[in-house]
Amino acid sequence: MRGNAVVVLAEKELRDALRNRWFLADAAALLLLSAALSVLVSLVGAGSPVSGFGRTAASLVNVMLLLVPLMGLTLGALTLASDRERSVLEFWLTQPLGTAAYFAAKAIGLGLALAAAVALGFGASGVLVLLAGATDPLSFLGLAGLTVLLAWASLALGLLLSSRCARASTAVSLALGTWLLLVFLGDLGLMGTALAVRLPPSWLLGIALGNPVEAYRIAALRLLAGTLELLGPTGLYADERFGAAVPLVLGGMLLAWTVAGTLAAYASLHREVVR
Repeated sequence: MRGNAVVVLAEKELRDALRNRWFLADAAALLLLSAALSVLVSLVGAGSPVSGFGRTAASLVNVMLLLVPLMGLTLGALTLASDRERSVLEFWLTQPLGTAAYFAAKAIGLGLALAAAVALGFGASGVLVLLAGATDPLSFLGLAGLTVLLAWASLALGLLLSSRCARASTAVSLALGTWLLLVFLGDLGLMGTALAVRLPPSWLLGIALGNPVEAYRIAALRLLAGTLELLGPTGLYADERFGAAVPLVLGGMLLAWTVAGTLAAYASLHREVVR
């Protein structure tokens, strides 16, 4: 019975997410930019399908780095805080459902919505790339899988923020600040630290892996280029340490971020319920 309730609530959460204006705007931007980039690259590099594929995928990575974390963070930040603000949270938790089932339904529904948005963006660009005669569809599918993991890791962080906020506006503000920190300040801060302190490559790699956006960037670069030489000593160290398994290792890091963030968000919500 409880399993059926989780499925029903997850479906409701999925439908609500697909009607959310924030989510729809981000998903539409993701779809339009992906398709536009694919068409543009196909027109510019029509004489070389393979290089066109590489340029398309590289352009998609830059789009995904900006939009996907924003989608996951804001969608996750809105859900629990919004329910708490409208007293919906109290209603659900007074039902014979349980905190775990309520939270699982939320996470599953939102995770499916994000996966659908990413699949839509990659599907549109993938069709255009394949019609242009590009090769290596497995790398394209691998990049799509990494992007879904980035979306889920961002969602987990958004849920964690939402579990600690009484108002949806506060949670969204924190989500936007976290997005700026991860996407922009994290990379600049790492570069500044490297120049100022002269950390060894192993330390720089460890710090980079503490940011899910950087983990995604490194994994995507290795998947597309086959090497991390562009990242300098840090990339060479990662290549030497993990070799061709870099995308798998960093994909595992993104999955670990997802699990850890989700469990932390649930623990925070559970403490609130039992108090």
